[in-house]
Amino acid sequence: MMSWLPQNVSTYGAQIDWLFYLIYYVTAATFFGVQICLLVFIFIYRDKGDRRATYTHGNTTLEIIWTAIPAALLVLLALMSRSTWAYIKETQPPTDFVIQVTAKQFNWEIAYPGADGKLDTEDDVKMDNEFHVPVDKTVRIHLKARDVIHSFFVPEFRLKQDAVPGRDIPVWFKATKPGKYEVPCAELCGFGHSGMVGFVHVDTQADYDAWAGQNNITIGVTTPAAG
Repeated sequence: MMSWLPQNVSTYGAQIDWLFYLIYYVTAATFFGVQICLLVFIFIYRDKGDRRATYTHGNTTLEIIWTAIPAALLVLLALMSRSTWAYIKETQPPTDFVIQVTAKQFNWEIAYPGADGKLDTEDDVKMDNEFHVPVDKTVRIHLKARDVIHSFFVPEFRLKQDAVPGRDIPVWFKATKPGKYEVPCAELCGFGHSGMVGFVHVDTQADYDAWAGQNNITIGVTTPAAG
């Protein structure tokens, strides 16, 4: 199937794409079905000059049918989406290492643990808007916001999560292809919203190890600081 979506480089991206196309084609079929019926009825019941308008109450059976079918379809789609949602949002697979991303007007602040192997300590290594992760490793992010609601969005990872002030929201991904991927803010967050963009570099393990060593970043850390 030809895709017009950005390339998928996430382990759970295929599940999201499948749901996207399912909902898209169901919606498209419904739209064209309704439009065809509308055109047919316009033609059949057009004014012919010799027909008088009559009052009708409607058809209760038909009203029940066209209400029940969309409702059942929506419930079915929700149930089919539930397992994917639970896998992405409600589970935390074994984590290779943890980083922290803090959204603020108007950039992303990324924090890696320093020599003590913990986040939110004095030796954290911090950088703005660009960060690196190794390919084929499960990365866990502590997502925070300093001022207003932002939205951490990586289209190629099929990852989108709001960052809310006062909350520490867990996010995870496992990228499958090295490259440089854009991280825009997908929530209108103020005057400089359009310029709030970062990049995540997915490196081979050797390249990531070399980069981490140059920046005094502890490799393989899985435990954030207590509290």
